[in-house]
Amino acid sequence: MKDVSNHQQAVELLQQLGLKEYEAKCLVALTRMPQGTAKEISEISEVPRTRVYDAIRALETQGLVEVQHSNPQQFRSVSVEEAAETLRQEYESRTETLVETMSDIEPVEPGDEEDATHEVWALAGTEPIRTRTQELIEEATDEILLIVGHEKSITDELIERLRVAHTSEIDVLIGTSNETLREFIQEQLPDATVFVSGLEWLDTSPVDPDDDAVISRLLLVDGSTILISSERGVTTDETDSENAVFGRGFDNGIVIIARRLMATGLGTDDSPPMADER
Repeated sequence: MKDVSNHQQAVELLQQLGLKEYEAKCLVALTRMPQGTAKEISEISEVPRTRVYDAIRALETQGLVEVQHSNPQQFRSVSVEEAAETLRQEYESRTETLVETMSDIEPVEPGDEEDATHEVWALAGTEPIRTRTQELIEEATDEILLIVGHEKSITDELIERLRVAHTSEIDVLIGTSNETLREFIQEQLPDATVFVSGLEWLDTSPVDPDDDAVISRLLLVDGSTILISSERGVTTDETDSENAVFGRGFDNGIVIIARRLMATGLGTDDSPPMADER
C-alpha cells in the first residue's frame, strides 16, 4: 500500500514540475526497471501503449530518458539524481524567465480615483506570511512591536531581521506567550526588549476551549502598519493553516489602542512612547 502511495506521489510531484501525466507515469515506471520496452512500460505505468511513444519522445527531448534503437526499442531512465537535477535546472530557468518577462510588462496607469485612506490585505500560508512579516520589519524606521504566540513563528531569518533592525537604532519590543520562549528570544537578541505578554488568549480561545486556533504573530511597525496571523493545528507539522491580515494607514486612535493592547505585560514604565508621541 505504501508503494502505491509513493508511486502516486512521485507522479504528482513530476507533474507539478512540468511533466504531463503520461510522461510522469512513464518516467516513474522506468525508474523501477533497468530498461524496458513500450509494452512493458505500458503494463507498469497503465499508460496506453500508443501513447507511451509520445511520452518517451518528450522525456528523451528533456534529457530524462535514453533510447536504444533495437528491435523492439528499449528505453531506460537516467538516474533519479540526474533527473532531479535536470528538472531543477529547468524549473529555475523558467522561474528566471518568468521574472524577467513579468518585469518587462508595462504597468497600467492608475485611475483618477483618490487613494483609500487605509488598506487591508489577506494572506494565506506560513511561508508567504513569514516573508511579509520580514518585509514589514525591514521597512521599519522607528519601532517594531512583535508578539509571537508560539515557537514555530520564530525562524533564523526573523531573528536576523530583528537583529539588523535593532542595530539600526530602531526600538525592538517582543512579547511572547511564555517565559521559556521569552528566554530563548532574549538570548538571541540580548539588547532587545523582550517580555511575556499579558494576552492570555494568545494560545487559547477565551470563548471556546475546544477551539485549537492560536495567534501566531501580532506585528505593529512604526505605529502605522499592522499584521495579525492565526493558525490551527500548530502541534503538528503536517498542516499549513496559517492565515493573516495586514494593513496600513489606520486611524491613529486605533493604532494607539492596538499598541497598548499588544504591550500588555511590558509595563508602563518600560514602554517607550510611539514615534508620534515623542
